[in-house]
Amino acid sequence: MVTVKQLKAKYPGAIAWPFGDSPQMSAELAGLVVRGLKTAGCGSLAAFEKEEDSPTIGGYNIILDGEGRPICVIRTIAMRLIRFNEVTEELARKEGEGDLSLQYWRREHKEFFEREGTFSENMELVAEEFELIEIVQTEHR
Repeated sequence: MVTVKQLKAKYPGAIAWPFGDSPQMSAELAGLVVRGLKTAGCGSLAAFEKEEDSPTIGGYNIILDGEGRPICVIRTIAMRLIRFNEVTEELARKEGEGDLSLQYWRREHKEFFEREGTFSENMELVAEEFELIEIVQTEHR
């Protein structure tokens, strides 16, 4: 089984993190990346500013499953600030979740940001687009 340490040696400067705010969500979203359905993500600017290590354009990210195991490596190819109420159908589709609609995206992300305590209709988001670099074969227990 490939470890985060081994991947950080292969991809100098890489950071490791899971998507979402629960083990189930982390596993589900990592699976969407591996299947090529998820090529973008976003988070609140407030949370982004508090992170010790944040994605950067050109940087490598080791995506973890719900149990902290590496699933894949992605590389950030674009980042921008956008307000929640300005997210487009295109970005919602690139996030790869649910039925890929903007309506689904708004509903699910509103709930996520409410749990985080940052939601407002005009909140700033850090939107990130990425490419899949490597799928890590993991042993499942």
